[in-house]
Amino acid sequence: MACSTLKTVLCYIRFWLDRVVDFIFSLYWNCKKEVVPDLEEKHAFLAESALTLARKIREKELKSEDLVRAVIERIKQVNPIINAVAEERYVAALDEAREVDRIIAAGMSEEEARKKPFLGVPFTLKESHAMKGMKFTMGLWSRRREVATEDSEALVRLKVAGAIPVATTNLPELLIWQETRNPVYGMTNNPHHTGRTPGGSSGAEAALTASYATTISLCSDLGGSTRMPAFYCGVFGHYPTPGTTNLRGVFFRKGDDTDKDSMLSLGFISKHVEDIAPLTKIVAGDKAHLLKLDRDINIQDIKFFYTESADDCHVSPLTPGMKAAMNRVLAKISNEIKSSGNGPEPYNHEGFGYMYKLWFYWMSKEPDDYASLFNNGVAKANCFVELIKKLTCLSRHCFFTIMRLLELQVLPKVNAEWAEKITKDLKDDLFGKLGDNGVLLFPSAPQPAPYHYSCMVRPYNFAYWGVVNMLKCPAIQVPLGVNSQGLPIGIQVVAAPYNDALCIAVAKYLEKEFGGAVMACKVKHRQ
Repeated sequence: MACSTLKTVLCYIRFWLDRVVDFIFSLYWNCKKEVVPDLEEKHAFLAESALTLARKIREKELKSEDLVRAVIERIKQVNPIINAVAEERYVAALDEAREVDRIIAAGMSEEEARKKPFLGVPFTLKESHAMKGMKFTMGLWSRRREVATEDSEALVRLKVAGAIPVATTNLPELLIWQETRNPVYGMTNNPHHTGRTPGGSSGAEAALTASYATTISLCSDLGGSTRMPAFYCGVFGHYPTPGTTNLRGVFFRKGDDTDKDSMLSLGFISKHVEDIAPLTKIVAGDKAHLLKLDRDINIQDIKFFYTESADDCHVSPLTPGMKAAMNRVLAKISNEIKSSGNGPEPYNHEGFGYMYKLWFYWMSKEPDDYASLFNNGVAKANCFVELIKKLTCLSRHCFFTIMRLLELQVLPKVNAEWAEKITKDLKDDLFGKLGDNGVLLFPSAPQPAPYHYSCMVRPYNFAYWGVVNMLKCPAIQVPLGVNSQGLPIGIQVVAAPYNDALCIAVAKYLEKEFGGAVMACKVKHRQ
């Protein structure tokens, strides 16, 4: 009882400390806020799904060149405000679009059209996806002149599907951080409030998507890197079941047996749920059938579970707005399925009290050698040396990168026997309850998009996403409108491994009921 009371008191203190932190950071960043311009009516088609745009191109209602040019013009309009693009290939993309228009004008068979479902549709991708001839820096100053010598497998597959790469986008240094900032390209801003982070590591992709500046957004997720930016920017983000998307050419990964047990999975950020399944099929390739994406699902047949909040002391308490978002979803679903008698049931497990600690343990099993990558493979970095260099202004690294190094080299290791046992217990219990027709409604984060740099004092708040990576199961981030400050809020929908279709089906339902993506600007229409 005494322990429980103490924890309650500490959570209350933490809640108010978070308010103080936000107030202090707001004094600076609210004065720096810029507004993303509305989308011009002539480019209103950029609000449509990639599937719709592909259909219009095939049916000659829209030229690929016009679509690619519109994306380029929109990027040029918003990028000075959000700083999302790492490197562009506009001229080449327009040439490829004109070739698509020539092919379509000459006539395509139905078989050819099926093989290229996104023919002529432009896309952007995080700079950590290798693209031949383009910068491949991972945000490291020591790699600022590095250029990829071949395309990543995911990029190859998207090109085969007919999509056209337009630009690579910004990322955090070495990817593992909650903000998109590095010494090479600088910092990316959230288009809803440019004084706040769009998240990481796919923050630039989410910022472009929420600004109508990209139509397809290829990302990756190892600790929430797709879902976090989707949440902060008010769009959808899917984390497919790990092991189903080929990782060759992504952040030094080779796509071989060293990746077979990885938490890393490739996914997409999107304005529309309908794009996610067909895009995921493309990057999953011959493993797409494992995800059951064509499964016909009735919302009435799904078993719903929910977790109101986790009991992890590393993580800030949920704000009232986040709790209210969950309650609105529960009320809507309860009303929808009341006739079936399968109302949402609460779910918790002691493992959720150690979300960050468990993710940290399983990160140690990933093939990446962080200390070596820190120096671009030349030598392993020493955290104390790097900290002294940073404090004396002799370092080209971000402070959060050095924090990660300190964490790896100084903090005590997690007990392996304990971590593996509690992980197994959590998986067995949760997946046993979910089965092949259940989902868990799970909080996304303690709060909406934080102010720039404020994550430094709350470094573990990504754990609501990270625990899903640790579980190696699919999840989709779903927007649910905005809070009292006008910032996007939402929840995650989680399913047992290979039940991605369940996540997507629930996301489609919530998209219809709650209005879908929360865009950072409007589409101009004539009065």
